[in-house]
Amino acid sequence: MNSISNATDIANRYIVLWNETDAERRRSMIARAWTEDASYVDPLMKGNGHGGIDTMIAGVQERFPGHRFSLRGEPEGHNDRIRFSWTLAQGTTPVAQGTDFAVVTPDGRLKSVTGFLDQLRH
Repeated sequence: MNSISNATDIANRYIVLWNETDAERRRSMIARAWTEDASYVDPLMKGNGHGGIDTMIAGVQERFPGHRFSLRGEPEGHNDRIRFSWTLAQGTTPVAQGTDFAVVTPDGRLKSVTGFLDQLRH
């Protein structure tokens, strides 16, 4: 995990699955990218396991239709940890920005993600 390109690859896959609106395809992506016992937590929500994470992502998509996540800056990684920042926007107007910290397995799957909201517009 010392390679920045590996952190970038993992963060890119993470963002792509948050943007996937086809539920079946998204669940398949989650199964490949996350461990079965994975967890996600941020100040507004939490999800455990593949089903909980899928439900959480679907809820965000329902609340913010037409919005897309994108990476902000360069992801960084060391050992089994990565850190990356993101923006949620519709067009050029962001409604949220955050920074996520993840624990990954040796094969690059997400074990846990802890998210922090850097900016949230109401």
